Amino acid sequence: MSAAGNVLRRVLAAVLALAGLVLLAGGGWLVGLGGSWYYAVAGVVLLADAWLLWRGRAAARLLFALLLAGTLAWALWESGLDWWPLAARLDVLFVLGLLLLLPGVAREPSGTRSGRAALSVVLLACVVVAVASAVHDPHDLRGTLAGSEGASATTGTAAADWTAYGGTAFGQRYSALRQITPANVKQLQQAWHFQTGDFRGRPGDPEETTFEVTPLKIGNRLFLCTPHQDVIALDATTGRQVWRYDPRIQDKLALQHLTCRGLSWQAAAAPAAAPVATAPASAASPAPATAPIVAAAEGPADPACAAKLFMPTADGRLIALNPDTGHVCASFGGGKGQISLWEGMPNYRPGAYYATSPVVVTRNLVIVGGTVLDNASVHEQSGVIRAFDSETGRLVWNWDSGNPDQTAPLPPGQTYVPNSPNSWSISAVDEGLGLVYVPLGNQPPDQWGGKRSPAVERYSSSIVALEVATGKARWAFQTVHHDLWDYDVPSQPSLLDLRVGGSMVPVLVQPTKQGELFVLDRRTGTPVVPVREQPAPQGAAEGDHTAATQPKSGLSFEPVPLAGSSMWGTTMFDQLYCRVAFHRLRYEGRFTPPSVQGSLVYPGNFGVFNWGSIAVDPTRGIAFTTPAYLAFVSKLVPRPNDTALMVQDDGPPSGSLPALNENFGAPFAAKMQPFVSPLGIPCQQPPWGYVAGVDLAGGRIAWQHRNGTVRDLAPVPLPFRMGVPNLGGPIVTAGGVAFLSGTLDYYVRGYDVATGEELWRSRLPAGGQATPMTYEGADGRQYLLVVAGGHGSLGTKAGDDVIAYALPK
Repeated sequence: MSAAGNVLRRVLAAVLALAGLVLLAGGGWLVGLGGSWYYAVAGVVLLADAWLLWRGRAAARLLFALLLAGTLAWALWESGLDWWPLAARLDVLFVLGLLLLLPGVAREPSGTRSGRAALSVVLLACVVVAVASAVHDPHDLRGTLAGSEGASATTGTAAADWTAYGGTAFGQRYSALRQITPANVKQLQQAWHFQTGDFRGRPGDPEETTFEVTPLKIGNRLFLCTPHQDVIALDATTGRQVWRYDPRIQDKLALQHLTCRGLSWQAAAAPAAAPVATAPASAASPAPATAPIVAAAEGPADPACAAKLFMPTADGRLIALNPDTGHVCASFGGGKGQISLWEGMPNYRPGAYYATSPVVVTRNLVIVGGTVLDNASVHEQSGVIRAFDSETGRLVWNWDSGNPDQTAPLPPGQTYVPNSPNSWSISAVDEGLGLVYVPLGNQPPDQWGGKRSPAVERYSSSIVALEVATGKARWAFQTVHHDLWDYDVPSQPSLLDLRVGGSMVPVLVQPTKQGELFVLDRRTGTPVVPVREQPAPQGAAEGDHTAATQPKSGLSFEPVPLAGSSMWGTTMFDQLYCRVAFHRLRYEGRFTPPSVQGSLVYPGNFGVFNWGSIAVDPTRGIAFTTPAYLAFVSKLVPRPNDTALMVQDDGPPSGSLPALNENFGAPFAAKMQPFVSPLGIPCQQPPWGYVAGVDLAGGRIAWQHRNGTVRDLAPVPLPFRMGVPNLGGPIVTAGGVAFLSGTLDYYVRGYDVATGEELWRSRLPAGGQATPMTYEGADGRQYLLVVAGGHGSLGTKAGDDVIAYALPK
């Protein structure tokens, strides 16, 4: 044997020995936790093989061939022909096997090549399995989404304009435009590109400073807001800025999020007003003395506005703007052009409460919810829903889930119920039925509910139908009982009509974080697609309890429960780490209660569906959806007192930013984090994100495909189509094309709605974590509009880009 071969042999033997020691130690730990024996056995075999190789024995190759063959069989038994799980189990051993085939690594007597031959055969078998698994996708569901003949388009579809966050007040994210089709979508090209100049990174910005806006299009103007709350009007055909408004947000805010998902528009010719509450309306209680009112404008104000734009601000104001001029409407708020949302609100702390999502404009009212800090303390603001006169800003009614029967305006001197469940997402409204549909969250703290009141228990994590005229609750449907997982209802409901049992039924489709699509009769809240209660794991933390059952829809994207074999990594070593971590956590399937030990929450509070919601085609009764699957770890940390910082790993937050997840005043802080390996890669095997088509009337999933690549997630930009999560909603068009930009790689994509096939994509300059929209320009062309601004907590690239695409002239 040559000197070079001798050195290579000894180096390779040392590598085998080191790998064997790691596998034996970690594998032994895993066996002790009740996990797979494979790693410990493989560690022993590798140590034996290292000794043989060090000694230069011919049996080294044969023993390694046996180990690789056994690993291949075990990997197929655990994963089947699924390329990425197989790669994690086989990649290291495959490379080591190739090195063992090098000449001079091991001595074999002249005329006998049994070890080399056996190893060659096993390596070839690995290649064959790899090729077979690369062309076989066990996660792919192919089909055609024909839709339902019984669907109806009478629920108000957007045509040339996009007049509300979801296209219309029905929250469908649907356009009746047909110019872009599956046949020509590949011809889309950039028509114009506007940059707002608003980037995250200013002093006082929280981590979640995000550009999530979906612009409105009315006439030939687009209206959008930026993360730092500027309002911008653009020419919809050219992208030229028409005006810009700065609301002069105060500084030193206690912000968890700094975002504006959109504006709300009231047409000049508003419908006749509905009767208001029978109780006499009065002014709300005065704002606390500590709540200074920042002037809405230094410049001109218009005495009256025929039409209005409504903009909620991060310091808790609601401003009315003239869409023609960008000036404030002086008639709103008694000459100020704004009202304070802090009026009647307990626990004043600027930035801790405001509306991150667009408000609802209906009839003569503007209906406002708001977000509160997640898990900062038990002394947060109220989740009250309020309706104001859209002309004057006078309070008309208030509905507080902590005090749901008191809907007349709050008497002076009183405040709303602290910590009542809030609505941070987007509501939908049916003016024909006179109902607004409000998705609700939880009472903080999210992970411990030992002191929730009966009213809070009734309305947490629910969809509530409120009467537009009075604010009284008509019905409520709870999506999670006694929610301990931050499974607040995150998505705007989508309203359409479906033929059910021979008759047309007005329905509401509600996506949830836990993966359900609840299809309800929106007149009564009665399920149209059956809902059953299924047993849930028990054993909550001290002083708390869990619900015996949880609701599950017959139309569900509930993930397959995790197991040790579901763990993943780039190699067998980080996969072993994830297996050990999995077995150390408490996990009894979906709805495993949070614990001091640490519980695996799957799906995590990122959600199968989040604020991007889904898109529905009301003419065909179908939905285009984007389910995502990421596990999180929820660990309760006992609090010794009401002031100590227990979960701030990086020290106290800077400036006025809040100490999140401390739960001051509760018995536990909460440590929340994604379930990832030391490399920052999800411990659960891919795919992590899909697109899926749903027949709503039939209650079935017609097709589902992995969606997105890891090009912008991996250290090396390799465009592997593994299926990545999405944050930001899809849209569908009458032309048969759906669009999505929110995947964690930087692309906007077009899909065939019927099959889910990706037809077109264009590279974005930053993360596209927003919902696109589409409209017709003054030149008669259909435009696709995409906002690319990135997302702070997801780590996608920041941007300030607004990009319009169209077919060639």
